Amino acid sequence: MTDVRHCPAVLIAAPASGQGKTTVTAALARLHRNQGRKVRVFKCGPDFLDPMILERASGAPVYQLDMWMVGEQESRRLLWEAAADADLILIEGVMGLFDGTPSSADLARHFGVPVLGVIDGTAMAQTFGALALGLARYQPDLPFAGVLANRVGTLRHAQLLEGSLTEGLRWYGALSRETDIELPSRHLGLVQARELNDLDLRLDAAAEALASSCQVELPPAVSFAAPTPVACAPLLEGVRIAVARDEAFAFTYGASLDLLRAMGAQLHFFSPIHDAQLPEADSLYLPGGYPELHHQALAQNRAMLDAIRAHHGAGKPLLAECGGMLYLLDSLTDVEGQSAELLGLLPGAAVMQKRLAALALQAVELPEGSLRGHTYHHSLTTTALEPIARGISPNGGRGAEAVYRDGRMTASYVHFYFPSNPAAVAALFAPAPAGSVSGE
Repeated sequence: MTDVRHCPAVLIAAPASGQGKTTVTAALARLHRNQGRKVRVFKCGPDFLDPMILERASGAPVYQLDMWMVGEQESRRLLWEAAADADLILIEGVMGLFDGTPSSADLARHFGVPVLGVIDGTAMAQTFGALALGLARYQPDLPFAGVLANRVGTLRHAQLLEGSLTEGLRWYGALSRETDIELPSRHLGLVQARELNDLDLRLDAAAEALASSCQVELPPAVSFAAPTPVACAPLLEGVRIAVARDEAFAFTYGASLDLLRAMGAQLHFFSPIHDAQLPEADSLYLPGGYPELHHQALAQNRAMLDAIRAHHGAGKPLLAECGGMLYLLDSLTDVEGQSAELLGLLPGAAVMQKRLAALALQAVELPEGSLRGHTYHHSLTTTALEPIARGISPNGGRGAEAVYRDGRMTASYVHFYFPSNPAAVAALFAPAPAGSVSGE
């Protein structure tokens, strides 16, 4: 692979979190999709909820880009492949444009993708221009496309914001705060896309509002260099993996599931809330999600609890991440003080709290190898089980998350990004060789 591919692209960023990046990115994606263009959207940094919204807006899978967790070569591959048939590539940034190491600005600069700055115009007039100029000029080598105002009050308000721009900064339009397009959120971020019955109406309204305030044209094309080819060994050929997926468990990376398939695994999705038994499977994957919102229903599905206990008792591999780990505990208590007894495979209990408990990228050295990922949770867990490893944050973020193990069961608050070490992931899910003893 030596060819360079070209595709219009822009990275949507903001001065801080909460400015409406996801709403604007989704509006742009739906706007161009409604005009018949093929749009590919990426999310900068670790996130599960925003991509759900962006997938609905664009009609295509959304993957993560990150210079550390995903890596430069994998990020390059994802962009290069998207550029093959997309008419437009959109990348939603994370936090503020320059926040974190690496930041959204670092990614934009590395791949030459111009930045579209989104600024919340609420209670602001000419100061909008100062913020826009700061975003554009703070790092002189950062490619910058222009700015878009969010949550604008009136047409006059939008005109004041546009008139405040200096030094030739391009105005990309505005979204009104009066339009019913804001996306609701809860403690971990946005509400899951499947929970919003009017999501498509919101997205179409956002697209229409954006189209009425700006010129609908593609940004300049960006050149994407080909990645270094990497072969994927069939390390999980024929292995059947049951993957939990329902209202309580939905936090999976598309790239992680793609990797399992590329290594030969057969994925079978099931619902710990609604199903009475596991699919026929060699291994089990319990990803994160919102078990605290459904812990009573999970507790009442005793047939599924028994099936998962039997899976573990048979010495079969089981990986549980964050919400999946909470499901393994003796009990889980929500913020209202309501408790439910769950699997009891990991001795201990978790209690939800309103305050954030941990937020950090994590690198974990397991016996199988090093894996990268991130942690983000509001619960506190107590267990007598001693961890086999603890995560390390590359940028000093809060949290040195424990990884627990009992036989073939591995559990942690860390959401692992599987492509960071395919061989280690294969070792976690591979069944024990015939004749071996479980736990060896």
